[in-house]
Amino acid sequence: MASLKRLHAPLAWLDGRWQRNVLLTVDATGLWSEIAADQPAAPDAEKLAGPVIPSLVNAHSHAFQRAFVGMAERREAGQDDFWSWRDRMYALALRISPEQLRAVATQLYAELLRGGYTQVCEFHYLHHPAEGQAFEDELDMAWALVEAAQDAGIGLTLLPVVYTRSGFGAAGLRPDQHRFSASADWAWRACQRVLAAGVPRVNAGVALHSLRGASPEDITRLLQQVGSHDVPVHMHIAEQTAEVADCLAATGKRPLQWLAEAGHLDARWQLVHATHAEPAEIDAVAARGAGIVICPGTEANLGDGLPDLPRWLAAGVPLTVGSDSQVTRGWVEELRWMEYGQRLVLRQRNVASLPEQQPSSGARLFDAAVAGGAAAAGFAAWGLKAGARADFIVLNREADALRGLPDDTLLDAVVFGSNGSPWQSVWVAGRARPWRAPQRVGDAFEAAMRALWCAGGTPPT
Repeated sequence: MASLKRLHAPLAWLDGRWQRNVLLTVDATGLWSEIAADQPAAPDAEKLAGPVIPSLVNAHSHAFQRAFVGMAERREAGQDDFWSWRDRMYALALRISPEQLRAVATQLYAELLRGGYTQVCEFHYLHHPAEGQAFEDELDMAWALVEAAQDAGIGLTLLPVVYTRSGFGAAGLRPDQHRFSASADWAWRACQRVLAAGVPRVNAGVALHSLRGASPEDITRLLQQVGSHDVPVHMHIAEQTAEVADCLAATGKRPLQWLAEAGHLDARWQLVHATHAEPAEIDAVAARGAGIVICPGTEANLGDGLPDLPRWLAAGVPLTVGSDSQVTRGWVEELRWMEYGQRLVLRQRNVASLPEQQPSSGARLFDAAVAGGAAAAGFAAWGLKAGARADFIVLNREADALRGLPDDTLLDAVVFGSNGSPWQSVWVAGRARPWRAPQRVGDAFEAAMRALWCAGGTPPT
């Protein structure tokens, strides 16, 4: 296969360590065909001006919630928690249109690129028309997300969500959840249509909202449809203590325990949050090869709690991160707070480090997120390795956070010492992406926000 281009980096993060004079070859399809260290800069190679690191997969996103960021940080009376936040968020979910979703998602996806993500897994449950709307295609909301990703230049893994009930034992959804309704057959059909469309840098998997939102019959039916297809299967699970209590009352088992003992889990599964897990549940997930997606920014914002990170890491469970509700939109902050939350609770430092193998906390978390991103997005490979898409980040050694530091401290400085994005450029499929979105993207986002919240829209209370 003919090469598209060759790149040369003075320093690159390969196989868990910094290596020098790295020649990176991109093939005509935008994949890495060869990566080799200790190579002279070939005459035809483009010289990259700074150290190169892999970009990350954002493994859990609700794009429409970007329009809700900053709208729920007040408490006028009573107690505020995840459930009251969710009810206020529905004010947005009940009226956003496909056109507004595209504007909001394009803005978000441009921000995610600046934040160092080059693939986003969209946990998509906003399926049907709002009151007063009509769709020509039942996937109009999904296509709005696909178009937004194409416009922003980010890769997209679309995950149509099965959502059939409002809680354990409920007969169906609440009236304010009518836009979410989707059976296993509907979600699988949507997945197949997105895959068949063949849009560049867009693939698809499936998702189940949660054990409270999808019945055991829904799960069985979806897995029958998926069969042996190698697509990712995502699910919210054990995010809230109330969910754990409800699951125990309904089934006699904790959520992760129930799912593991049902025999469904394998390496295609991505368990989102998995915040409240007992050691035996963690071991059961590890034995079945499933991964977890932790969203520290959102989990903090919603008061979810903290996962047992040391146990998950020790068990070798694949782990990555997501932006979820979009209160944070870069992986630096997610990894930082993954570690800082543990430090606050345990009153220890460098909880994630592994002295015998990887003493750097930043590097261990970063490597885990890179490795876990492949399965989460439905790829065979991710990062700086042959066969993976040629996505990467070029660090800026002149950034305040990185200036003058020894090479072996760079990742820790990025994660724990920077204010966000200390890089020069973000590349997708062998091409540098614009650092700033065009003015039209911001203008369309602002117009959508004004229509949603200022022109008849009711602010959440």
